[in-house]
Amino acid sequence: MDFVFETSLQNRRSLHYFLNNLSLQELNTVPAGFSNSIFWNIAHVVVTQQLLVYTLSGKESMLPQSFIDSFRKGTKHEKDATEQDVKQVSEWLFATLEKTKEDYAKSVFKNYGSYTTSLKVTLKTVEDGLNFNNFHEGIHLGYILAMKKAIVS
Repeated sequence: MDFVFETSLQNRRSLHYFLNNLSLQELNTVPAGFSNSIFWNIAHVVVTQQLLVYTLSGKESMLPQSFIDSFRKGTKHEKDATEQDVKQVSEWLFATLEKTKEDYAKSVFKNYGSYTTSLKVTLKTVEDGLNFNNFHEGIHLGYILAMKKAIVS
């Protein structure tokens, strides 16, 4: 699983770069042809990782329920993020991943509820969830790269 965690860390470093190198306006812009902002996409991957790993394992997420409700699948950009929001998500990018890695090493995720994703992939184990999460985060990194090009060009 070291490779899975290292891949996730590399992706999150890319997401962190956007949080720290784009203006608040750029992070909050929903470009024509897109449904959400760059900030929404980054917050969404943090939420989704917690749902795919912790919630499906019957464990409590590190994130507040109100944050999960704002950025889970099916939500959209409702309000602009503040500098404080950006700072918080920036911290959660790494804190959630580190905690997940620690909890995985402690075998915390013993029970895992089967879940079929919107892409018709059925997750049956926490390892499935962790692997699928990297795929999911890669999709959103692709969206972010396209949005950045549309905003900053």
